[in-house]
Parts: sequence; structure tokens; C-alpha cells
Amino acid sequence: MPSVTGPEIERLIQLLARLPGLGPRSARRAALTLIKKRDQLMLPLASALQIACERVVVCSNCGNIDTADPCTMCSDSRRDNSLLVVVEDVSDLWALERAGVVNARYHVLGGTLSPLDGIGPEDLSIDKLISRVSEGGITEVMLALNATVDGQTTAHYVTDLLAPTGVKVTKLAHGVPVGGELDYLDEGTLAAAIRSRTPF
Repeated sequence: MPSVTGPEIERLIQLLARLPGLGPRSARRAALTLIKKRDQLMLPLASALQIACERVVVCSNCGNIDTADPCTMCSDSRRDNSLLVVVEDVSDLWALERAGVVNARYHVLGGTLSPLDGIGPEDLSIDKLISRVSEGGITEVMLALNATVDGQTTAHYVTDLLAPTGVKVTKLAHGVPVGGELDYLDEGTLAAAIRSRTPF
């Protein structure tokens, strides 16, 4: 079937279709909306994307993304330095922050161990985590990893590595279903899980 638009619009649609939650149809609708609202939406979005592309960095301390290194959370002196919350991805960190029930430091692993996908300990920020805990001052590490097979495998691996440090290791409890992913849970569920955390 011949294309009804020029190559520039087709490229826009193809790029939008790569975003999570957008298929070809949704991408076409989004592209059409952007084009129709060029001044109010497309130009500001293009500018925001350009600025983000130039300024967004990964925090060398915790792995969060921000426009500063160290990130805003690592620079916040009001946070509890004794509690370190370990998450798989930045989206999980953001989900916990939206819930607003923990005022701790974070550590982003950058994924989970997955031998089938060829992801081993060297592909994650596990060494940095052990180093941060070994520096002292942290009394509890809360593993806020997704309740998937890979998430739990990673939790056990990290727990074993942390054992010599003597730090208390806890995990999320009630409210997080098996197979559930933090980014898709509501704030109430996350709050209950954090309040009911248990020793690992």
C-alpha cells in the first residue's frame, strides 16, 4: 500500500511507535496531533527534547537520571543517609518517590540478573552498591526489586554479597504481587509494601 504522507512524517510516526505503550495506530494519532498543534505542542516538545538530550546525565553516585551530577536526590541533605533503597530502574525510583513514603537514598542497579538474556553481575551496578555500603553509615539496605524471577534472583545474589558488611537487608512485603512491576503499582500499594517490609 502506498504511503499517504511524506518521508519526514513517516519517520516521525516510526519513532513515536518505538515508545512504550504506542503502537503504529497510536503513533499516527500522536503524530497527527503534534502536526496539528505545531506551535502549541510540537515546537515546545522539540525544544524540550533537545535540551534534555544535551543536559540529562546519569548520576555517578546512585544511577538516577537528572541534569546534575550528583543528582538532586544525592545532593538533598534532608534524606536519611542510613537507609539505602535498591531499585532495578529509574522508573522504579520515580514510582517510590511518587508514593512519598520513604525519604532515603537510592541505588539504581540498571536491571536484573538474567542469564537467558546474557545479563550478569558485571552488567549491573552491583559493585558500586557494595562499595557504597562498605563505606559505612548505611545501616539498612531495602531491596525494592520487582517480584519477578529475575528480580528475586538478583535480590538473593545482592543479599549474599552484602552479608559480610553486617548491614540489615530488607525487602518489600505485602502489596506487591508476584510478577508485579513497581512502575505499574499505585501509590497506596507501594506505601503498604514499604511500611510492611521484612528481613530478607
